[in-house]
Amino acid sequence: MKAIYTIKEIKERLLHIKDETDPFLIKVRKDERKGVQTLIRSWEKKREKEREAIKEFEQMKQYEQSLWEQGYQWIGGVDEVGRGPLAGPVVASCVILPKNFYLPGLTDSKKLSKEKREMFYDMIKGNATAVGVGICSAAEIDQFNIYEATKIAMQRAIEETKVNVDYLLLDAINLPISTPQTPLIKGDSKSISIAASSVIAKVTRDRYMEGLGEKYPEYGFENHMGYGTSEHLTALHTHGVVEQEHRQSFSPVKAVVSSS
Repeated sequence: MKAIYTIKEIKERLLHIKDETDPFLIKVRKDERKGVQTLIRSWEKKREKEREAIKEFEQMKQYEQSLWEQGYQWIGGVDEVGRGPLAGPVVASCVILPKNFYLPGLTDSKKLSKEKREMFYDMIKGNATAVGVGICSAAEIDQFNIYEATKIAMQRAIEETKVNVDYLLLDAINLPISTPQTPLIKGDSKSISIAASSVIAKVTRDRYMEGLGEKYPEYGFENHMGYGTSEHLTALHTHGVVEQEHRQSFSPVKAVVSSS
């Protein structure tokens, strides 16, 4: 093929092509320049990832689809973030999505980059039928234990949606409430509603911990989000416990408290 377009022009036009039958794509496939063939391969890989994301999204929508077909309207996906850290709250979210919600690539928040989580957070907040967030503080975790505090945070998140949730999809937990529910092992990779709630909970908690990082810069909360990293443990032993933020019932924190 005689070169009609520059490689830069081809690169720009490929950004907007989604269909393999596009006349321009068919034409440039015949361009034997190495740079053009590299661009074509890159486009093909990107399209394959997009197809996989669409397929995964449709698979993850099956639980919601089945429940909609059974007549349920307000299906809440529930997940939490922050069971394991030594500091900060446990945060839960309940998200109810409309039937036409479409966000390929949505999955367990831990599998997403920070940039993508932030982007998805805005898209979920802007398109969800309802979003609720529930928080249980470090002091409440010490009072009730982390498992019970997690359930309390989840119930608060459900109540915060301000709607009459008629079915719950939860990430591997049962709640002591009358609402029909299904716990799913690794639910944030199996249900779009749970995945959406995991994104909301993760971004909410991360922002909280980043705020603590600004308030207590010596602890580096914005780096470890309260988990027991070497940086955090060193700061804990050097500067002591942050009242109301460190979980004093957790062993590493308890040891510092008892030795002070």
